[in-house]
Amino acid sequence: MKVIIAGGTGLIGSALTESFIHAQHQVVIVSRFPESTQMRFPSARMIGWETETLIREISGSDAVINLAGASLSGTHLLDMRWTPKRKTSIMNSRVQAGAALAEAIQIADNKPEVFFQASAIGFYGNKGAGIVDESSPAGRDFLAEVCQVWEHSTSVIEEFGIRRLVGRIGLVFSRDGGLFNLLKLPFSLYLGGPIGDGTQFLSWISIQDVVSSIRFLIDNHQSQGAYNLVSPNPLTNLEFAQVVGSSMGRPVWLPIPEFALKIILGEASTLALDGRQVMPKRLLDAGYQFRDNQLDKLLPSIL
Repeated sequence: MKVIIAGGTGLIGSALTESFIHAQHQVVIVSRFPESTQMRFPSARMIGWETETLIREISGSDAVINLAGASLSGTHLLDMRWTPKRKTSIMNSRVQAGAALAEAIQIADNKPEVFFQASAIGFYGNKGAGIVDESSPAGRDFLAEVCQVWEHSTSVIEEFGIRRLVGRIGLVFSRDGGLFNLLKLPFSLYLGGPIGDGTQFLSWISIQDVVSSIRFLIDNHQSQGAYNLVSPNPLTNLEFAQVVGSSMGRPVWLPIPEFALKIILGEASTLALDGRQVMPKRLLDAGYQFRDNQLDKLLPSIL
């Protein structure tokens, strides 16, 4: 199988690339810097975003996966604030990547069978009580707007007879990076505790289950539409703090005040202060079996 992965050098993209290569599939990564990233994945081919190149590679491919988009949480703590410039970058990077892929697929003579579009559970809004699943309405905050625009950027692909999947991904836990490294930092300094009032939910998923669920949906020809890629066992922030503290052998005693995060991170503090109890209803209904559904059993292997 030939797989095109846009954004294949990020946290999820890297893990997906390794998985497909291990299964002896042909992988082509679309990157803004193909030359500098080639040595990371010598068994994959790197291409840029030039339209003619995209058309040539997509024609005859079996699956296209779009993970491209500027990071919501930034590359480090001081880069997390959603300034007007960063908001524009977050939004435009998703719109432009989706539009480029959709255009190339429209022109390609031999179109792929399936297209996977990444999104996030921020689609539902980061505030609100009660359980949400794929039938729940979209939220109205900035993160929800980003997710809606991100998903819509490739919706035209369905008009070409292509099976399109949308994966609304939760907080990814991996030893190789992601927001979890920032969340565990206070515990490393013996300053761990719940964030804010601790009642907000963390809807999480392991990197192994992200990769496995994406491949499951791609291989399952009956799957189509939106799926929440989250563990069926979300935790409150307080419960999360207790699990992390126990796994690291650190005390859980110092709550991080809401006002402090808002001063440091501004609007981006919603990533830590707010959260929804999101369930993977459609993924479970499709028959997917989670490898990691208990955080206390997963964390030791990550830490």
